[in-house]
Amino acid sequence: MATPNPLDGFEVDPASIRRTGHDLQRPECILAEPDGSLWAADARGGVMHIRPDGTQKLIVQEERSDFASADGEVSRFTKGTLPNGLAFARNGDILISNFGTDRLEIMTRETGETRVLHDTLAGKPIGKVNFVLRDTKDRIWLTVSTTIPNWMEAAGSLRHDGFVALADEKGLRIVADGFAFTNEIRLDAKEEWLYVVETTGMKITRLRVQPDGSLTHRETFGPASHGAFIDGIAFDSYGNLWGTHVMIDRVFALTPQGDLRILLDDDHGSRAGRELLAAFAQGQARPEHMMACGGTIAPWMASITFGGPDLRNVYIGSLRGTDIPWFRSPVAGLPMAHWNEGRSR
Repeated sequence: MATPNPLDGFEVDPASIRRTGHDLQRPECILAEPDGSLWAADARGGVMHIRPDGTQKLIVQEERSDFASADGEVSRFTKGTLPNGLAFARNGDILISNFGTDRLEIMTRETGETRVLHDTLAGKPIGKVNFVLRDTKDRIWLTVSTTIPNWMEAAGSLRHDGFVALADEKGLRIVADGFAFTNEIRLDAKEEWLYVVETTGMKITRLRVQPDGSLTHRETFGPASHGAFIDGIAFDSYGNLWGTHVMIDRVFALTPQGDLRILLDDDHGSRAGRELLAAFAQGQARPEHMMACGGTIAPWMASITFGGPDLRNVYIGSLRGTDIPWFRSPVAGLPMAHWNEGRSR
């Protein structure tokens, strides 16, 4: 007899949501460690370390001071350093996919000293680096959303110039391309399949991972269209794939069978959300359509991170929030590579 899905009948009660962190700037991606520490991407040029006791420290090499006070909401999201996806290197330093400088960086967790790992590919600028993932073989997977400089322009239309790259002992190379605004990626528990978010494609694609890192058997996982833009994803230990609908601001889960469940809705069919989706369908979505959207829980929901000692705390990253909302899940998250190593500092 099949084990019941722990998400059967589960919905997030907004009244149960708690918050951590304060005065954050664009906490798009969040890393959690076994000791309770959180590391959140911060638009000032690095990450915010939120300690288990709630105290926090900004870790940067050179602090950007104009994000919070930039003239015009749009410009601050398209210019300057914008740390986006994060992953731990094996030694505990932090890999940063910088959505503003278009490069993969690595930053020391103690001092914020930063160096560039990759900013070109085949002799050309790499493009809009979005997310980074390290697997248990210490290979680095990287997504590039688009090759055009202004990501809002790309997000407002259906372009298929996104790709996934892999860095290993052979160097950096493209292993899959033709995606509609490639966003977060995740490996399943056995690292047999790579799941790829196509934000403007409004779907999740998965590919079989071969021993040499090549990707085959490309297919859609779940609905052919979510009818909303997808951003971050994360697996739980049962095999459900959690995610967010950015700007429409919902938390969802796909069961192992690919069935879509909405777990938290902070949009409620808003007029702004409907107008954005209608404009996108007509190829006329503009930054003003996007900026009009956003709920109150985590404006422009971005990432999902499981943390806490039992991996049942669910932290929501966002592009326009200043703190981190979190709630308790009925099922633990899937441990990431740094949890498997037992890292706790």
